[in-house]
Amino acid sequence: MTRALRSARYGAVLTFVLAGLMVGTMTVRIPALTDKLGLSESMVGTVLLVWGVGALVTMQSMRRVMARLGSRTVLRVGGPLTALSLVAVAFAPDLPLLMVAVAFFGMAFGMVDVAMNAQGSTVEQAYGRPLMNGMHAGWCVGAITAGGVGSLSIAVGLSFTANVALIGLVALPLMIAVGRTHLPEAPASERSVAAGRRRLPPIVYLLGAIMFFAFMVEGTVADWNGLYMRDELGAPEAVAALGYPVFEAGMLIARLTGDRLRVRYGVRGMLTVSGVATAGFFGIVLLAPAALVAVGAMFFVGLGVATISPLTLSLAGTATATPGPAIAQAGAMGYAGLLLGPVVIGFLSDATTLRTALGIGVVLGVLIALASRLLPSREPAAVSTLPVTREREPAAA
Repeated sequence: MTRALRSARYGAVLTFVLAGLMVGTMTVRIPALTDKLGLSESMVGTVLLVWGVGALVTMQSMRRVMARLGSRTVLRVGGPLTALSLVAVAFAPDLPLLMVAVAFFGMAFGMVDVAMNAQGSTVEQAYGRPLMNGMHAGWCVGAITAGGVGSLSIAVGLSFTANVALIGLVALPLMIAVGRTHLPEAPASERSVAAGRRRLPPIVYLLGAIMFFAFMVEGTVADWNGLYMRDELGAPEAVAALGYPVFEAGMLIARLTGDRLRVRYGVRGMLTVSGVATAGFFGIVLLAPAALVAVGAMFFVGLGVATISPLTLSLAGTATATPGPAIAQAGAMGYAGLLLGPVVIGFLSDATTLRTALGIGVVLGVLIALASRLLPSREPAAVSTLPVTREREPAAA
């Protein structure tokens, strides 16, 4: 049991790493994609809209699927499909085929995102202590790696197609292999299946709203940071590509310490401070006189926003008898923000300027702080303590 539990934890973290690597690779090469197909900013927004709609459609259907099949089965299907669809995005020769490939990529990733968070909640509850921030730190590692590889690819002249296809082909066998480590949830019961159909507790929807604001910030940084650095601040593409991995480095540091801070300060206090920090440092990015100043400020934006999604998903996972349906609902609401944010930025930037449009990040940070004050001052018990005793037993037991 001990060996299987540890393997499941490492497997869950690696799943987050691979997901961050694949999504991060696509986002850091968006400037190269615009050059490859001659896309305008509004057309980039449309491409991102198609990606987000694909993810959101899948997530909206996940409540019943997760209640019946569990995260392990969904990950074993969705992980390889995500890698294959990324390869399809890489080789899309024109805008119509790119739209098809991006929609497929979004739908496959929607499966993985819900399922990997449900798997993380299952492992967290099996361990009997908070682990979700550490799981999401794996995403940051993958995204930072994507940024580093992307910058290196730009420096050596590797095309968008070659860079993105290579990552997809590397991720494919790893996703298949890591699927063997995942834990099964408890067998589906009539109660758990019903949870996938009926209205969930109100706190799930509040958590989903906070995720909506946070994911709008993350999506705005991921999808528009490179263009902002290049077009508004005059940074070379290789420097512009650094903003996202620096942002993810800040997220990584915050998530590595987030589980310990949660025990000490509680979810409501952490989320309130995170919202204020996000608003303040995003404002510094927009007022920065040079690209390097903005890149440095992105690190602190990452620190601010990092723990919001893992904290809200961890709480959502304890709201019902099985974590899957509540995580699917909160995740779908969050990804509606990921869907809406970049699109709004695209159309606002056409109407005004990209710098002005990005001011929405400051507003979102304030909304996160205000919404967090509506959470209970004392969170419910997040995990059972019984499996901790089991985890400390000798492996032979």
